[in-house]
Amino acid sequence: MEPRSVIQLVRAPAALSVPGDVLAGAAAGRTFGAATPALAASSCCLYWAGMALNDYADRDIDAAERPARPIPAGQVSARFALGLASGLTAAGLGIAALAGGRRALAVTAPLTATVWGYNLGLKNTPAGPAAMATARALDVLHGAGAGRLRPAAPAAVTMGAHTLAVTTLSRAEVTGSDRRLPATALAATAGVTAAVGITDTTRRTDTTGTTNTTARSGRTARGFLRAACRLAPLAVYTTSVGRAQIQAVLRPEPRQLQRAVGAGILGMIPLQSSLAASRGAYRSAATVMAAFPLARRLSRKVSPT
Repeated sequence: MEPRSVIQLVRAPAALSVPGDVLAGAAAGRTFGAATPALAASSCCLYWAGMALNDYADRDIDAAERPARPIPAGQVSARFALGLASGLTAAGLGIAALAGGRRALAVTAPLTATVWGYNLGLKNTPAGPAAMATARALDVLHGAGAGRLRPAAPAAVTMGAHTLAVTTLSRAEVTGSDRRLPATALAATAGVTAAVGITDTTRRTDTTGTTNTTARSGRTARGFLRAACRLAPLAVYTTSVGRAQIQAVLRPEPRQLQRAVGAGILGMIPLQSSLAASRGAYRSAATVMAAFPLARRLSRKVSPT
């Protein structure tokens, strides 16, 4: 078995969109610590498990619609894909348990159940996109920890809303659609951008007490740098995701829709960076954002969808 086949099965590079969930959650919950990297690794394992499980569950559909995928192409067996998904799931749960004990598992266990439930039962039902959105939201809460769910809820809802739009759009990436579907996704991207921007502005005003104080601090070099850390990733998110969705609105054919879905997956990275920066976690935001060019480069070799 070629290693490349396994990489394609789990969409390995796409996991670069996962650690940012945990870091955004930790930033919101003020729970950065030794367990944070381990929880990010746990989330990556669960993401890869979901990808392998996806191809296992869709093997008959893929044989007709996507014969180049590893299982229908004969590069890996369905049994191997299921075994890999099971092993990665066990690894994800085990890492979380070692890192955070029962408190971590209080979030990791529902996240795991959502991943498996989506792939084995909910994906092709009307509840499918909502289930995927729930998984992303839980991944953010995974980083915050069971005791800090409320402060991380806005970030979780934001990631869930973006995921809902991308997942709904992905349902037509093989068949194509009319313009309304990508137009709805584009409107969701605009809404997420506005929500994050407004929330960030409100939080900064509340923290400093007056807009005049905020304006004065913004004149300092540190103020400008922090503003850039907050706003630049959000601008990258809006332009990278929005541009692909505009192209899909103009030409809602499979190829353009696939590009829009891929851009939506990769666009999670700058969105996560902006969410972390809005909570003052500038180093984490920069770390997350550094993965974006690498993820884009690798996506040209291994499709994230």
